[in-house]
Amino acid sequence: MSPLSVVIAGASGFLGSHLRTELERRGHQVVALVRRPTSAAGESTWDPYADSDARRVDRRLVASADVVVNLAGSPTAGNPHSRRWARQLRESRVTTTRVLAEAIAAAPTPPAYLAGNGISWYGDHGAAELTETADTRGHALLTQVTREWQAAADPAVAAGARVCFLRTSPVMDVRSAPLSQLRLLFGLGLGARLGSGEQYMAMISLRDWVGAVAHLAEHPTASGPVNLCCEQAPTNAEFTRELARQLHRPAFAFVPSPVLRVGAGQMAPELLGSLRVVPAALLDSGYELADADVSEVLATGLAGRS
Repeated sequence: MSPLSVVIAGASGFLGSHLRTELERRGHQVVALVRRPTSAAGESTWDPYADSDARRVDRRLVASADVVVNLAGSPTAGNPHSRRWARQLRESRVTTTRVLAEAIAAAPTPPAYLAGNGISWYGDHGAAELTETADTRGHALLTQVTREWQAAADPAVAAGARVCFLRTSPVMDVRSAPLSQLRLLFGLGLGARLGSGEQYMAMISLRDWVGAVAHLAEHPTASGPVNLCCEQAPTNAEFTRELARQLHRPAFAFVPSPVLRVGAGQMAPELLGSLRVVPAALLDSGYELADADVSEVLATGLAGRS
């Protein structure tokens, strides 16, 4: 295919840096939006919190792009009991998404928009399989954030742009959370099932996340919500057993649900809720996952293969 012009917000993050490398490897031209003054090739300064459109983002750059990708946002890891952390979590995602959506909508020919999001959008659905047509339930913090996050892209949708919502599940790679912390805990013999362990945990390997997003950028017919996850979500108990097996460590303990609810605060629903998400739209678009189940995802993640 012909080389694409891609603009990425959040290109300095773990996922964004790997995506940029892959897109450039495929021959595409990438410009990273950065929050500092720059004259470097391949970078453009933006300030999504500025008080004028001209300072928020270079709209000419956005209009000239084939694809815009937003991966910007404050870290999910933080103090789950902090109102400031929760506010930044929401505002950083909603504001950046809206600023880019408005710039896309203002373009004479709106570029495609790959808008970051998360599988928390669905909320706890128990053992039900969740394709992209499933509803959103509950009022957990991240569920509410992902709803607003998705709605912030409405200007681009209304303008007729091709918009993909990247409903990302936890990316398992030893170089980043959560697998980096889990490897340490399990290595110390502190691995434990969470609550009953019956809740489903969606996940994806780094190489499949990068490959899937690059695939969506290159395929002009892909649009709408896209679950970025492996084909067979494990339960927490299955995940715990498999990680312990691959690390050759015991994991017989469990953390009671009441203890998790107190300790994890607003993030407790992410640990105890059940999300049996399946990548229906991604598979329908023609992407073939390299890592289909928990065993393959963990083997790839622990090896740091990208």
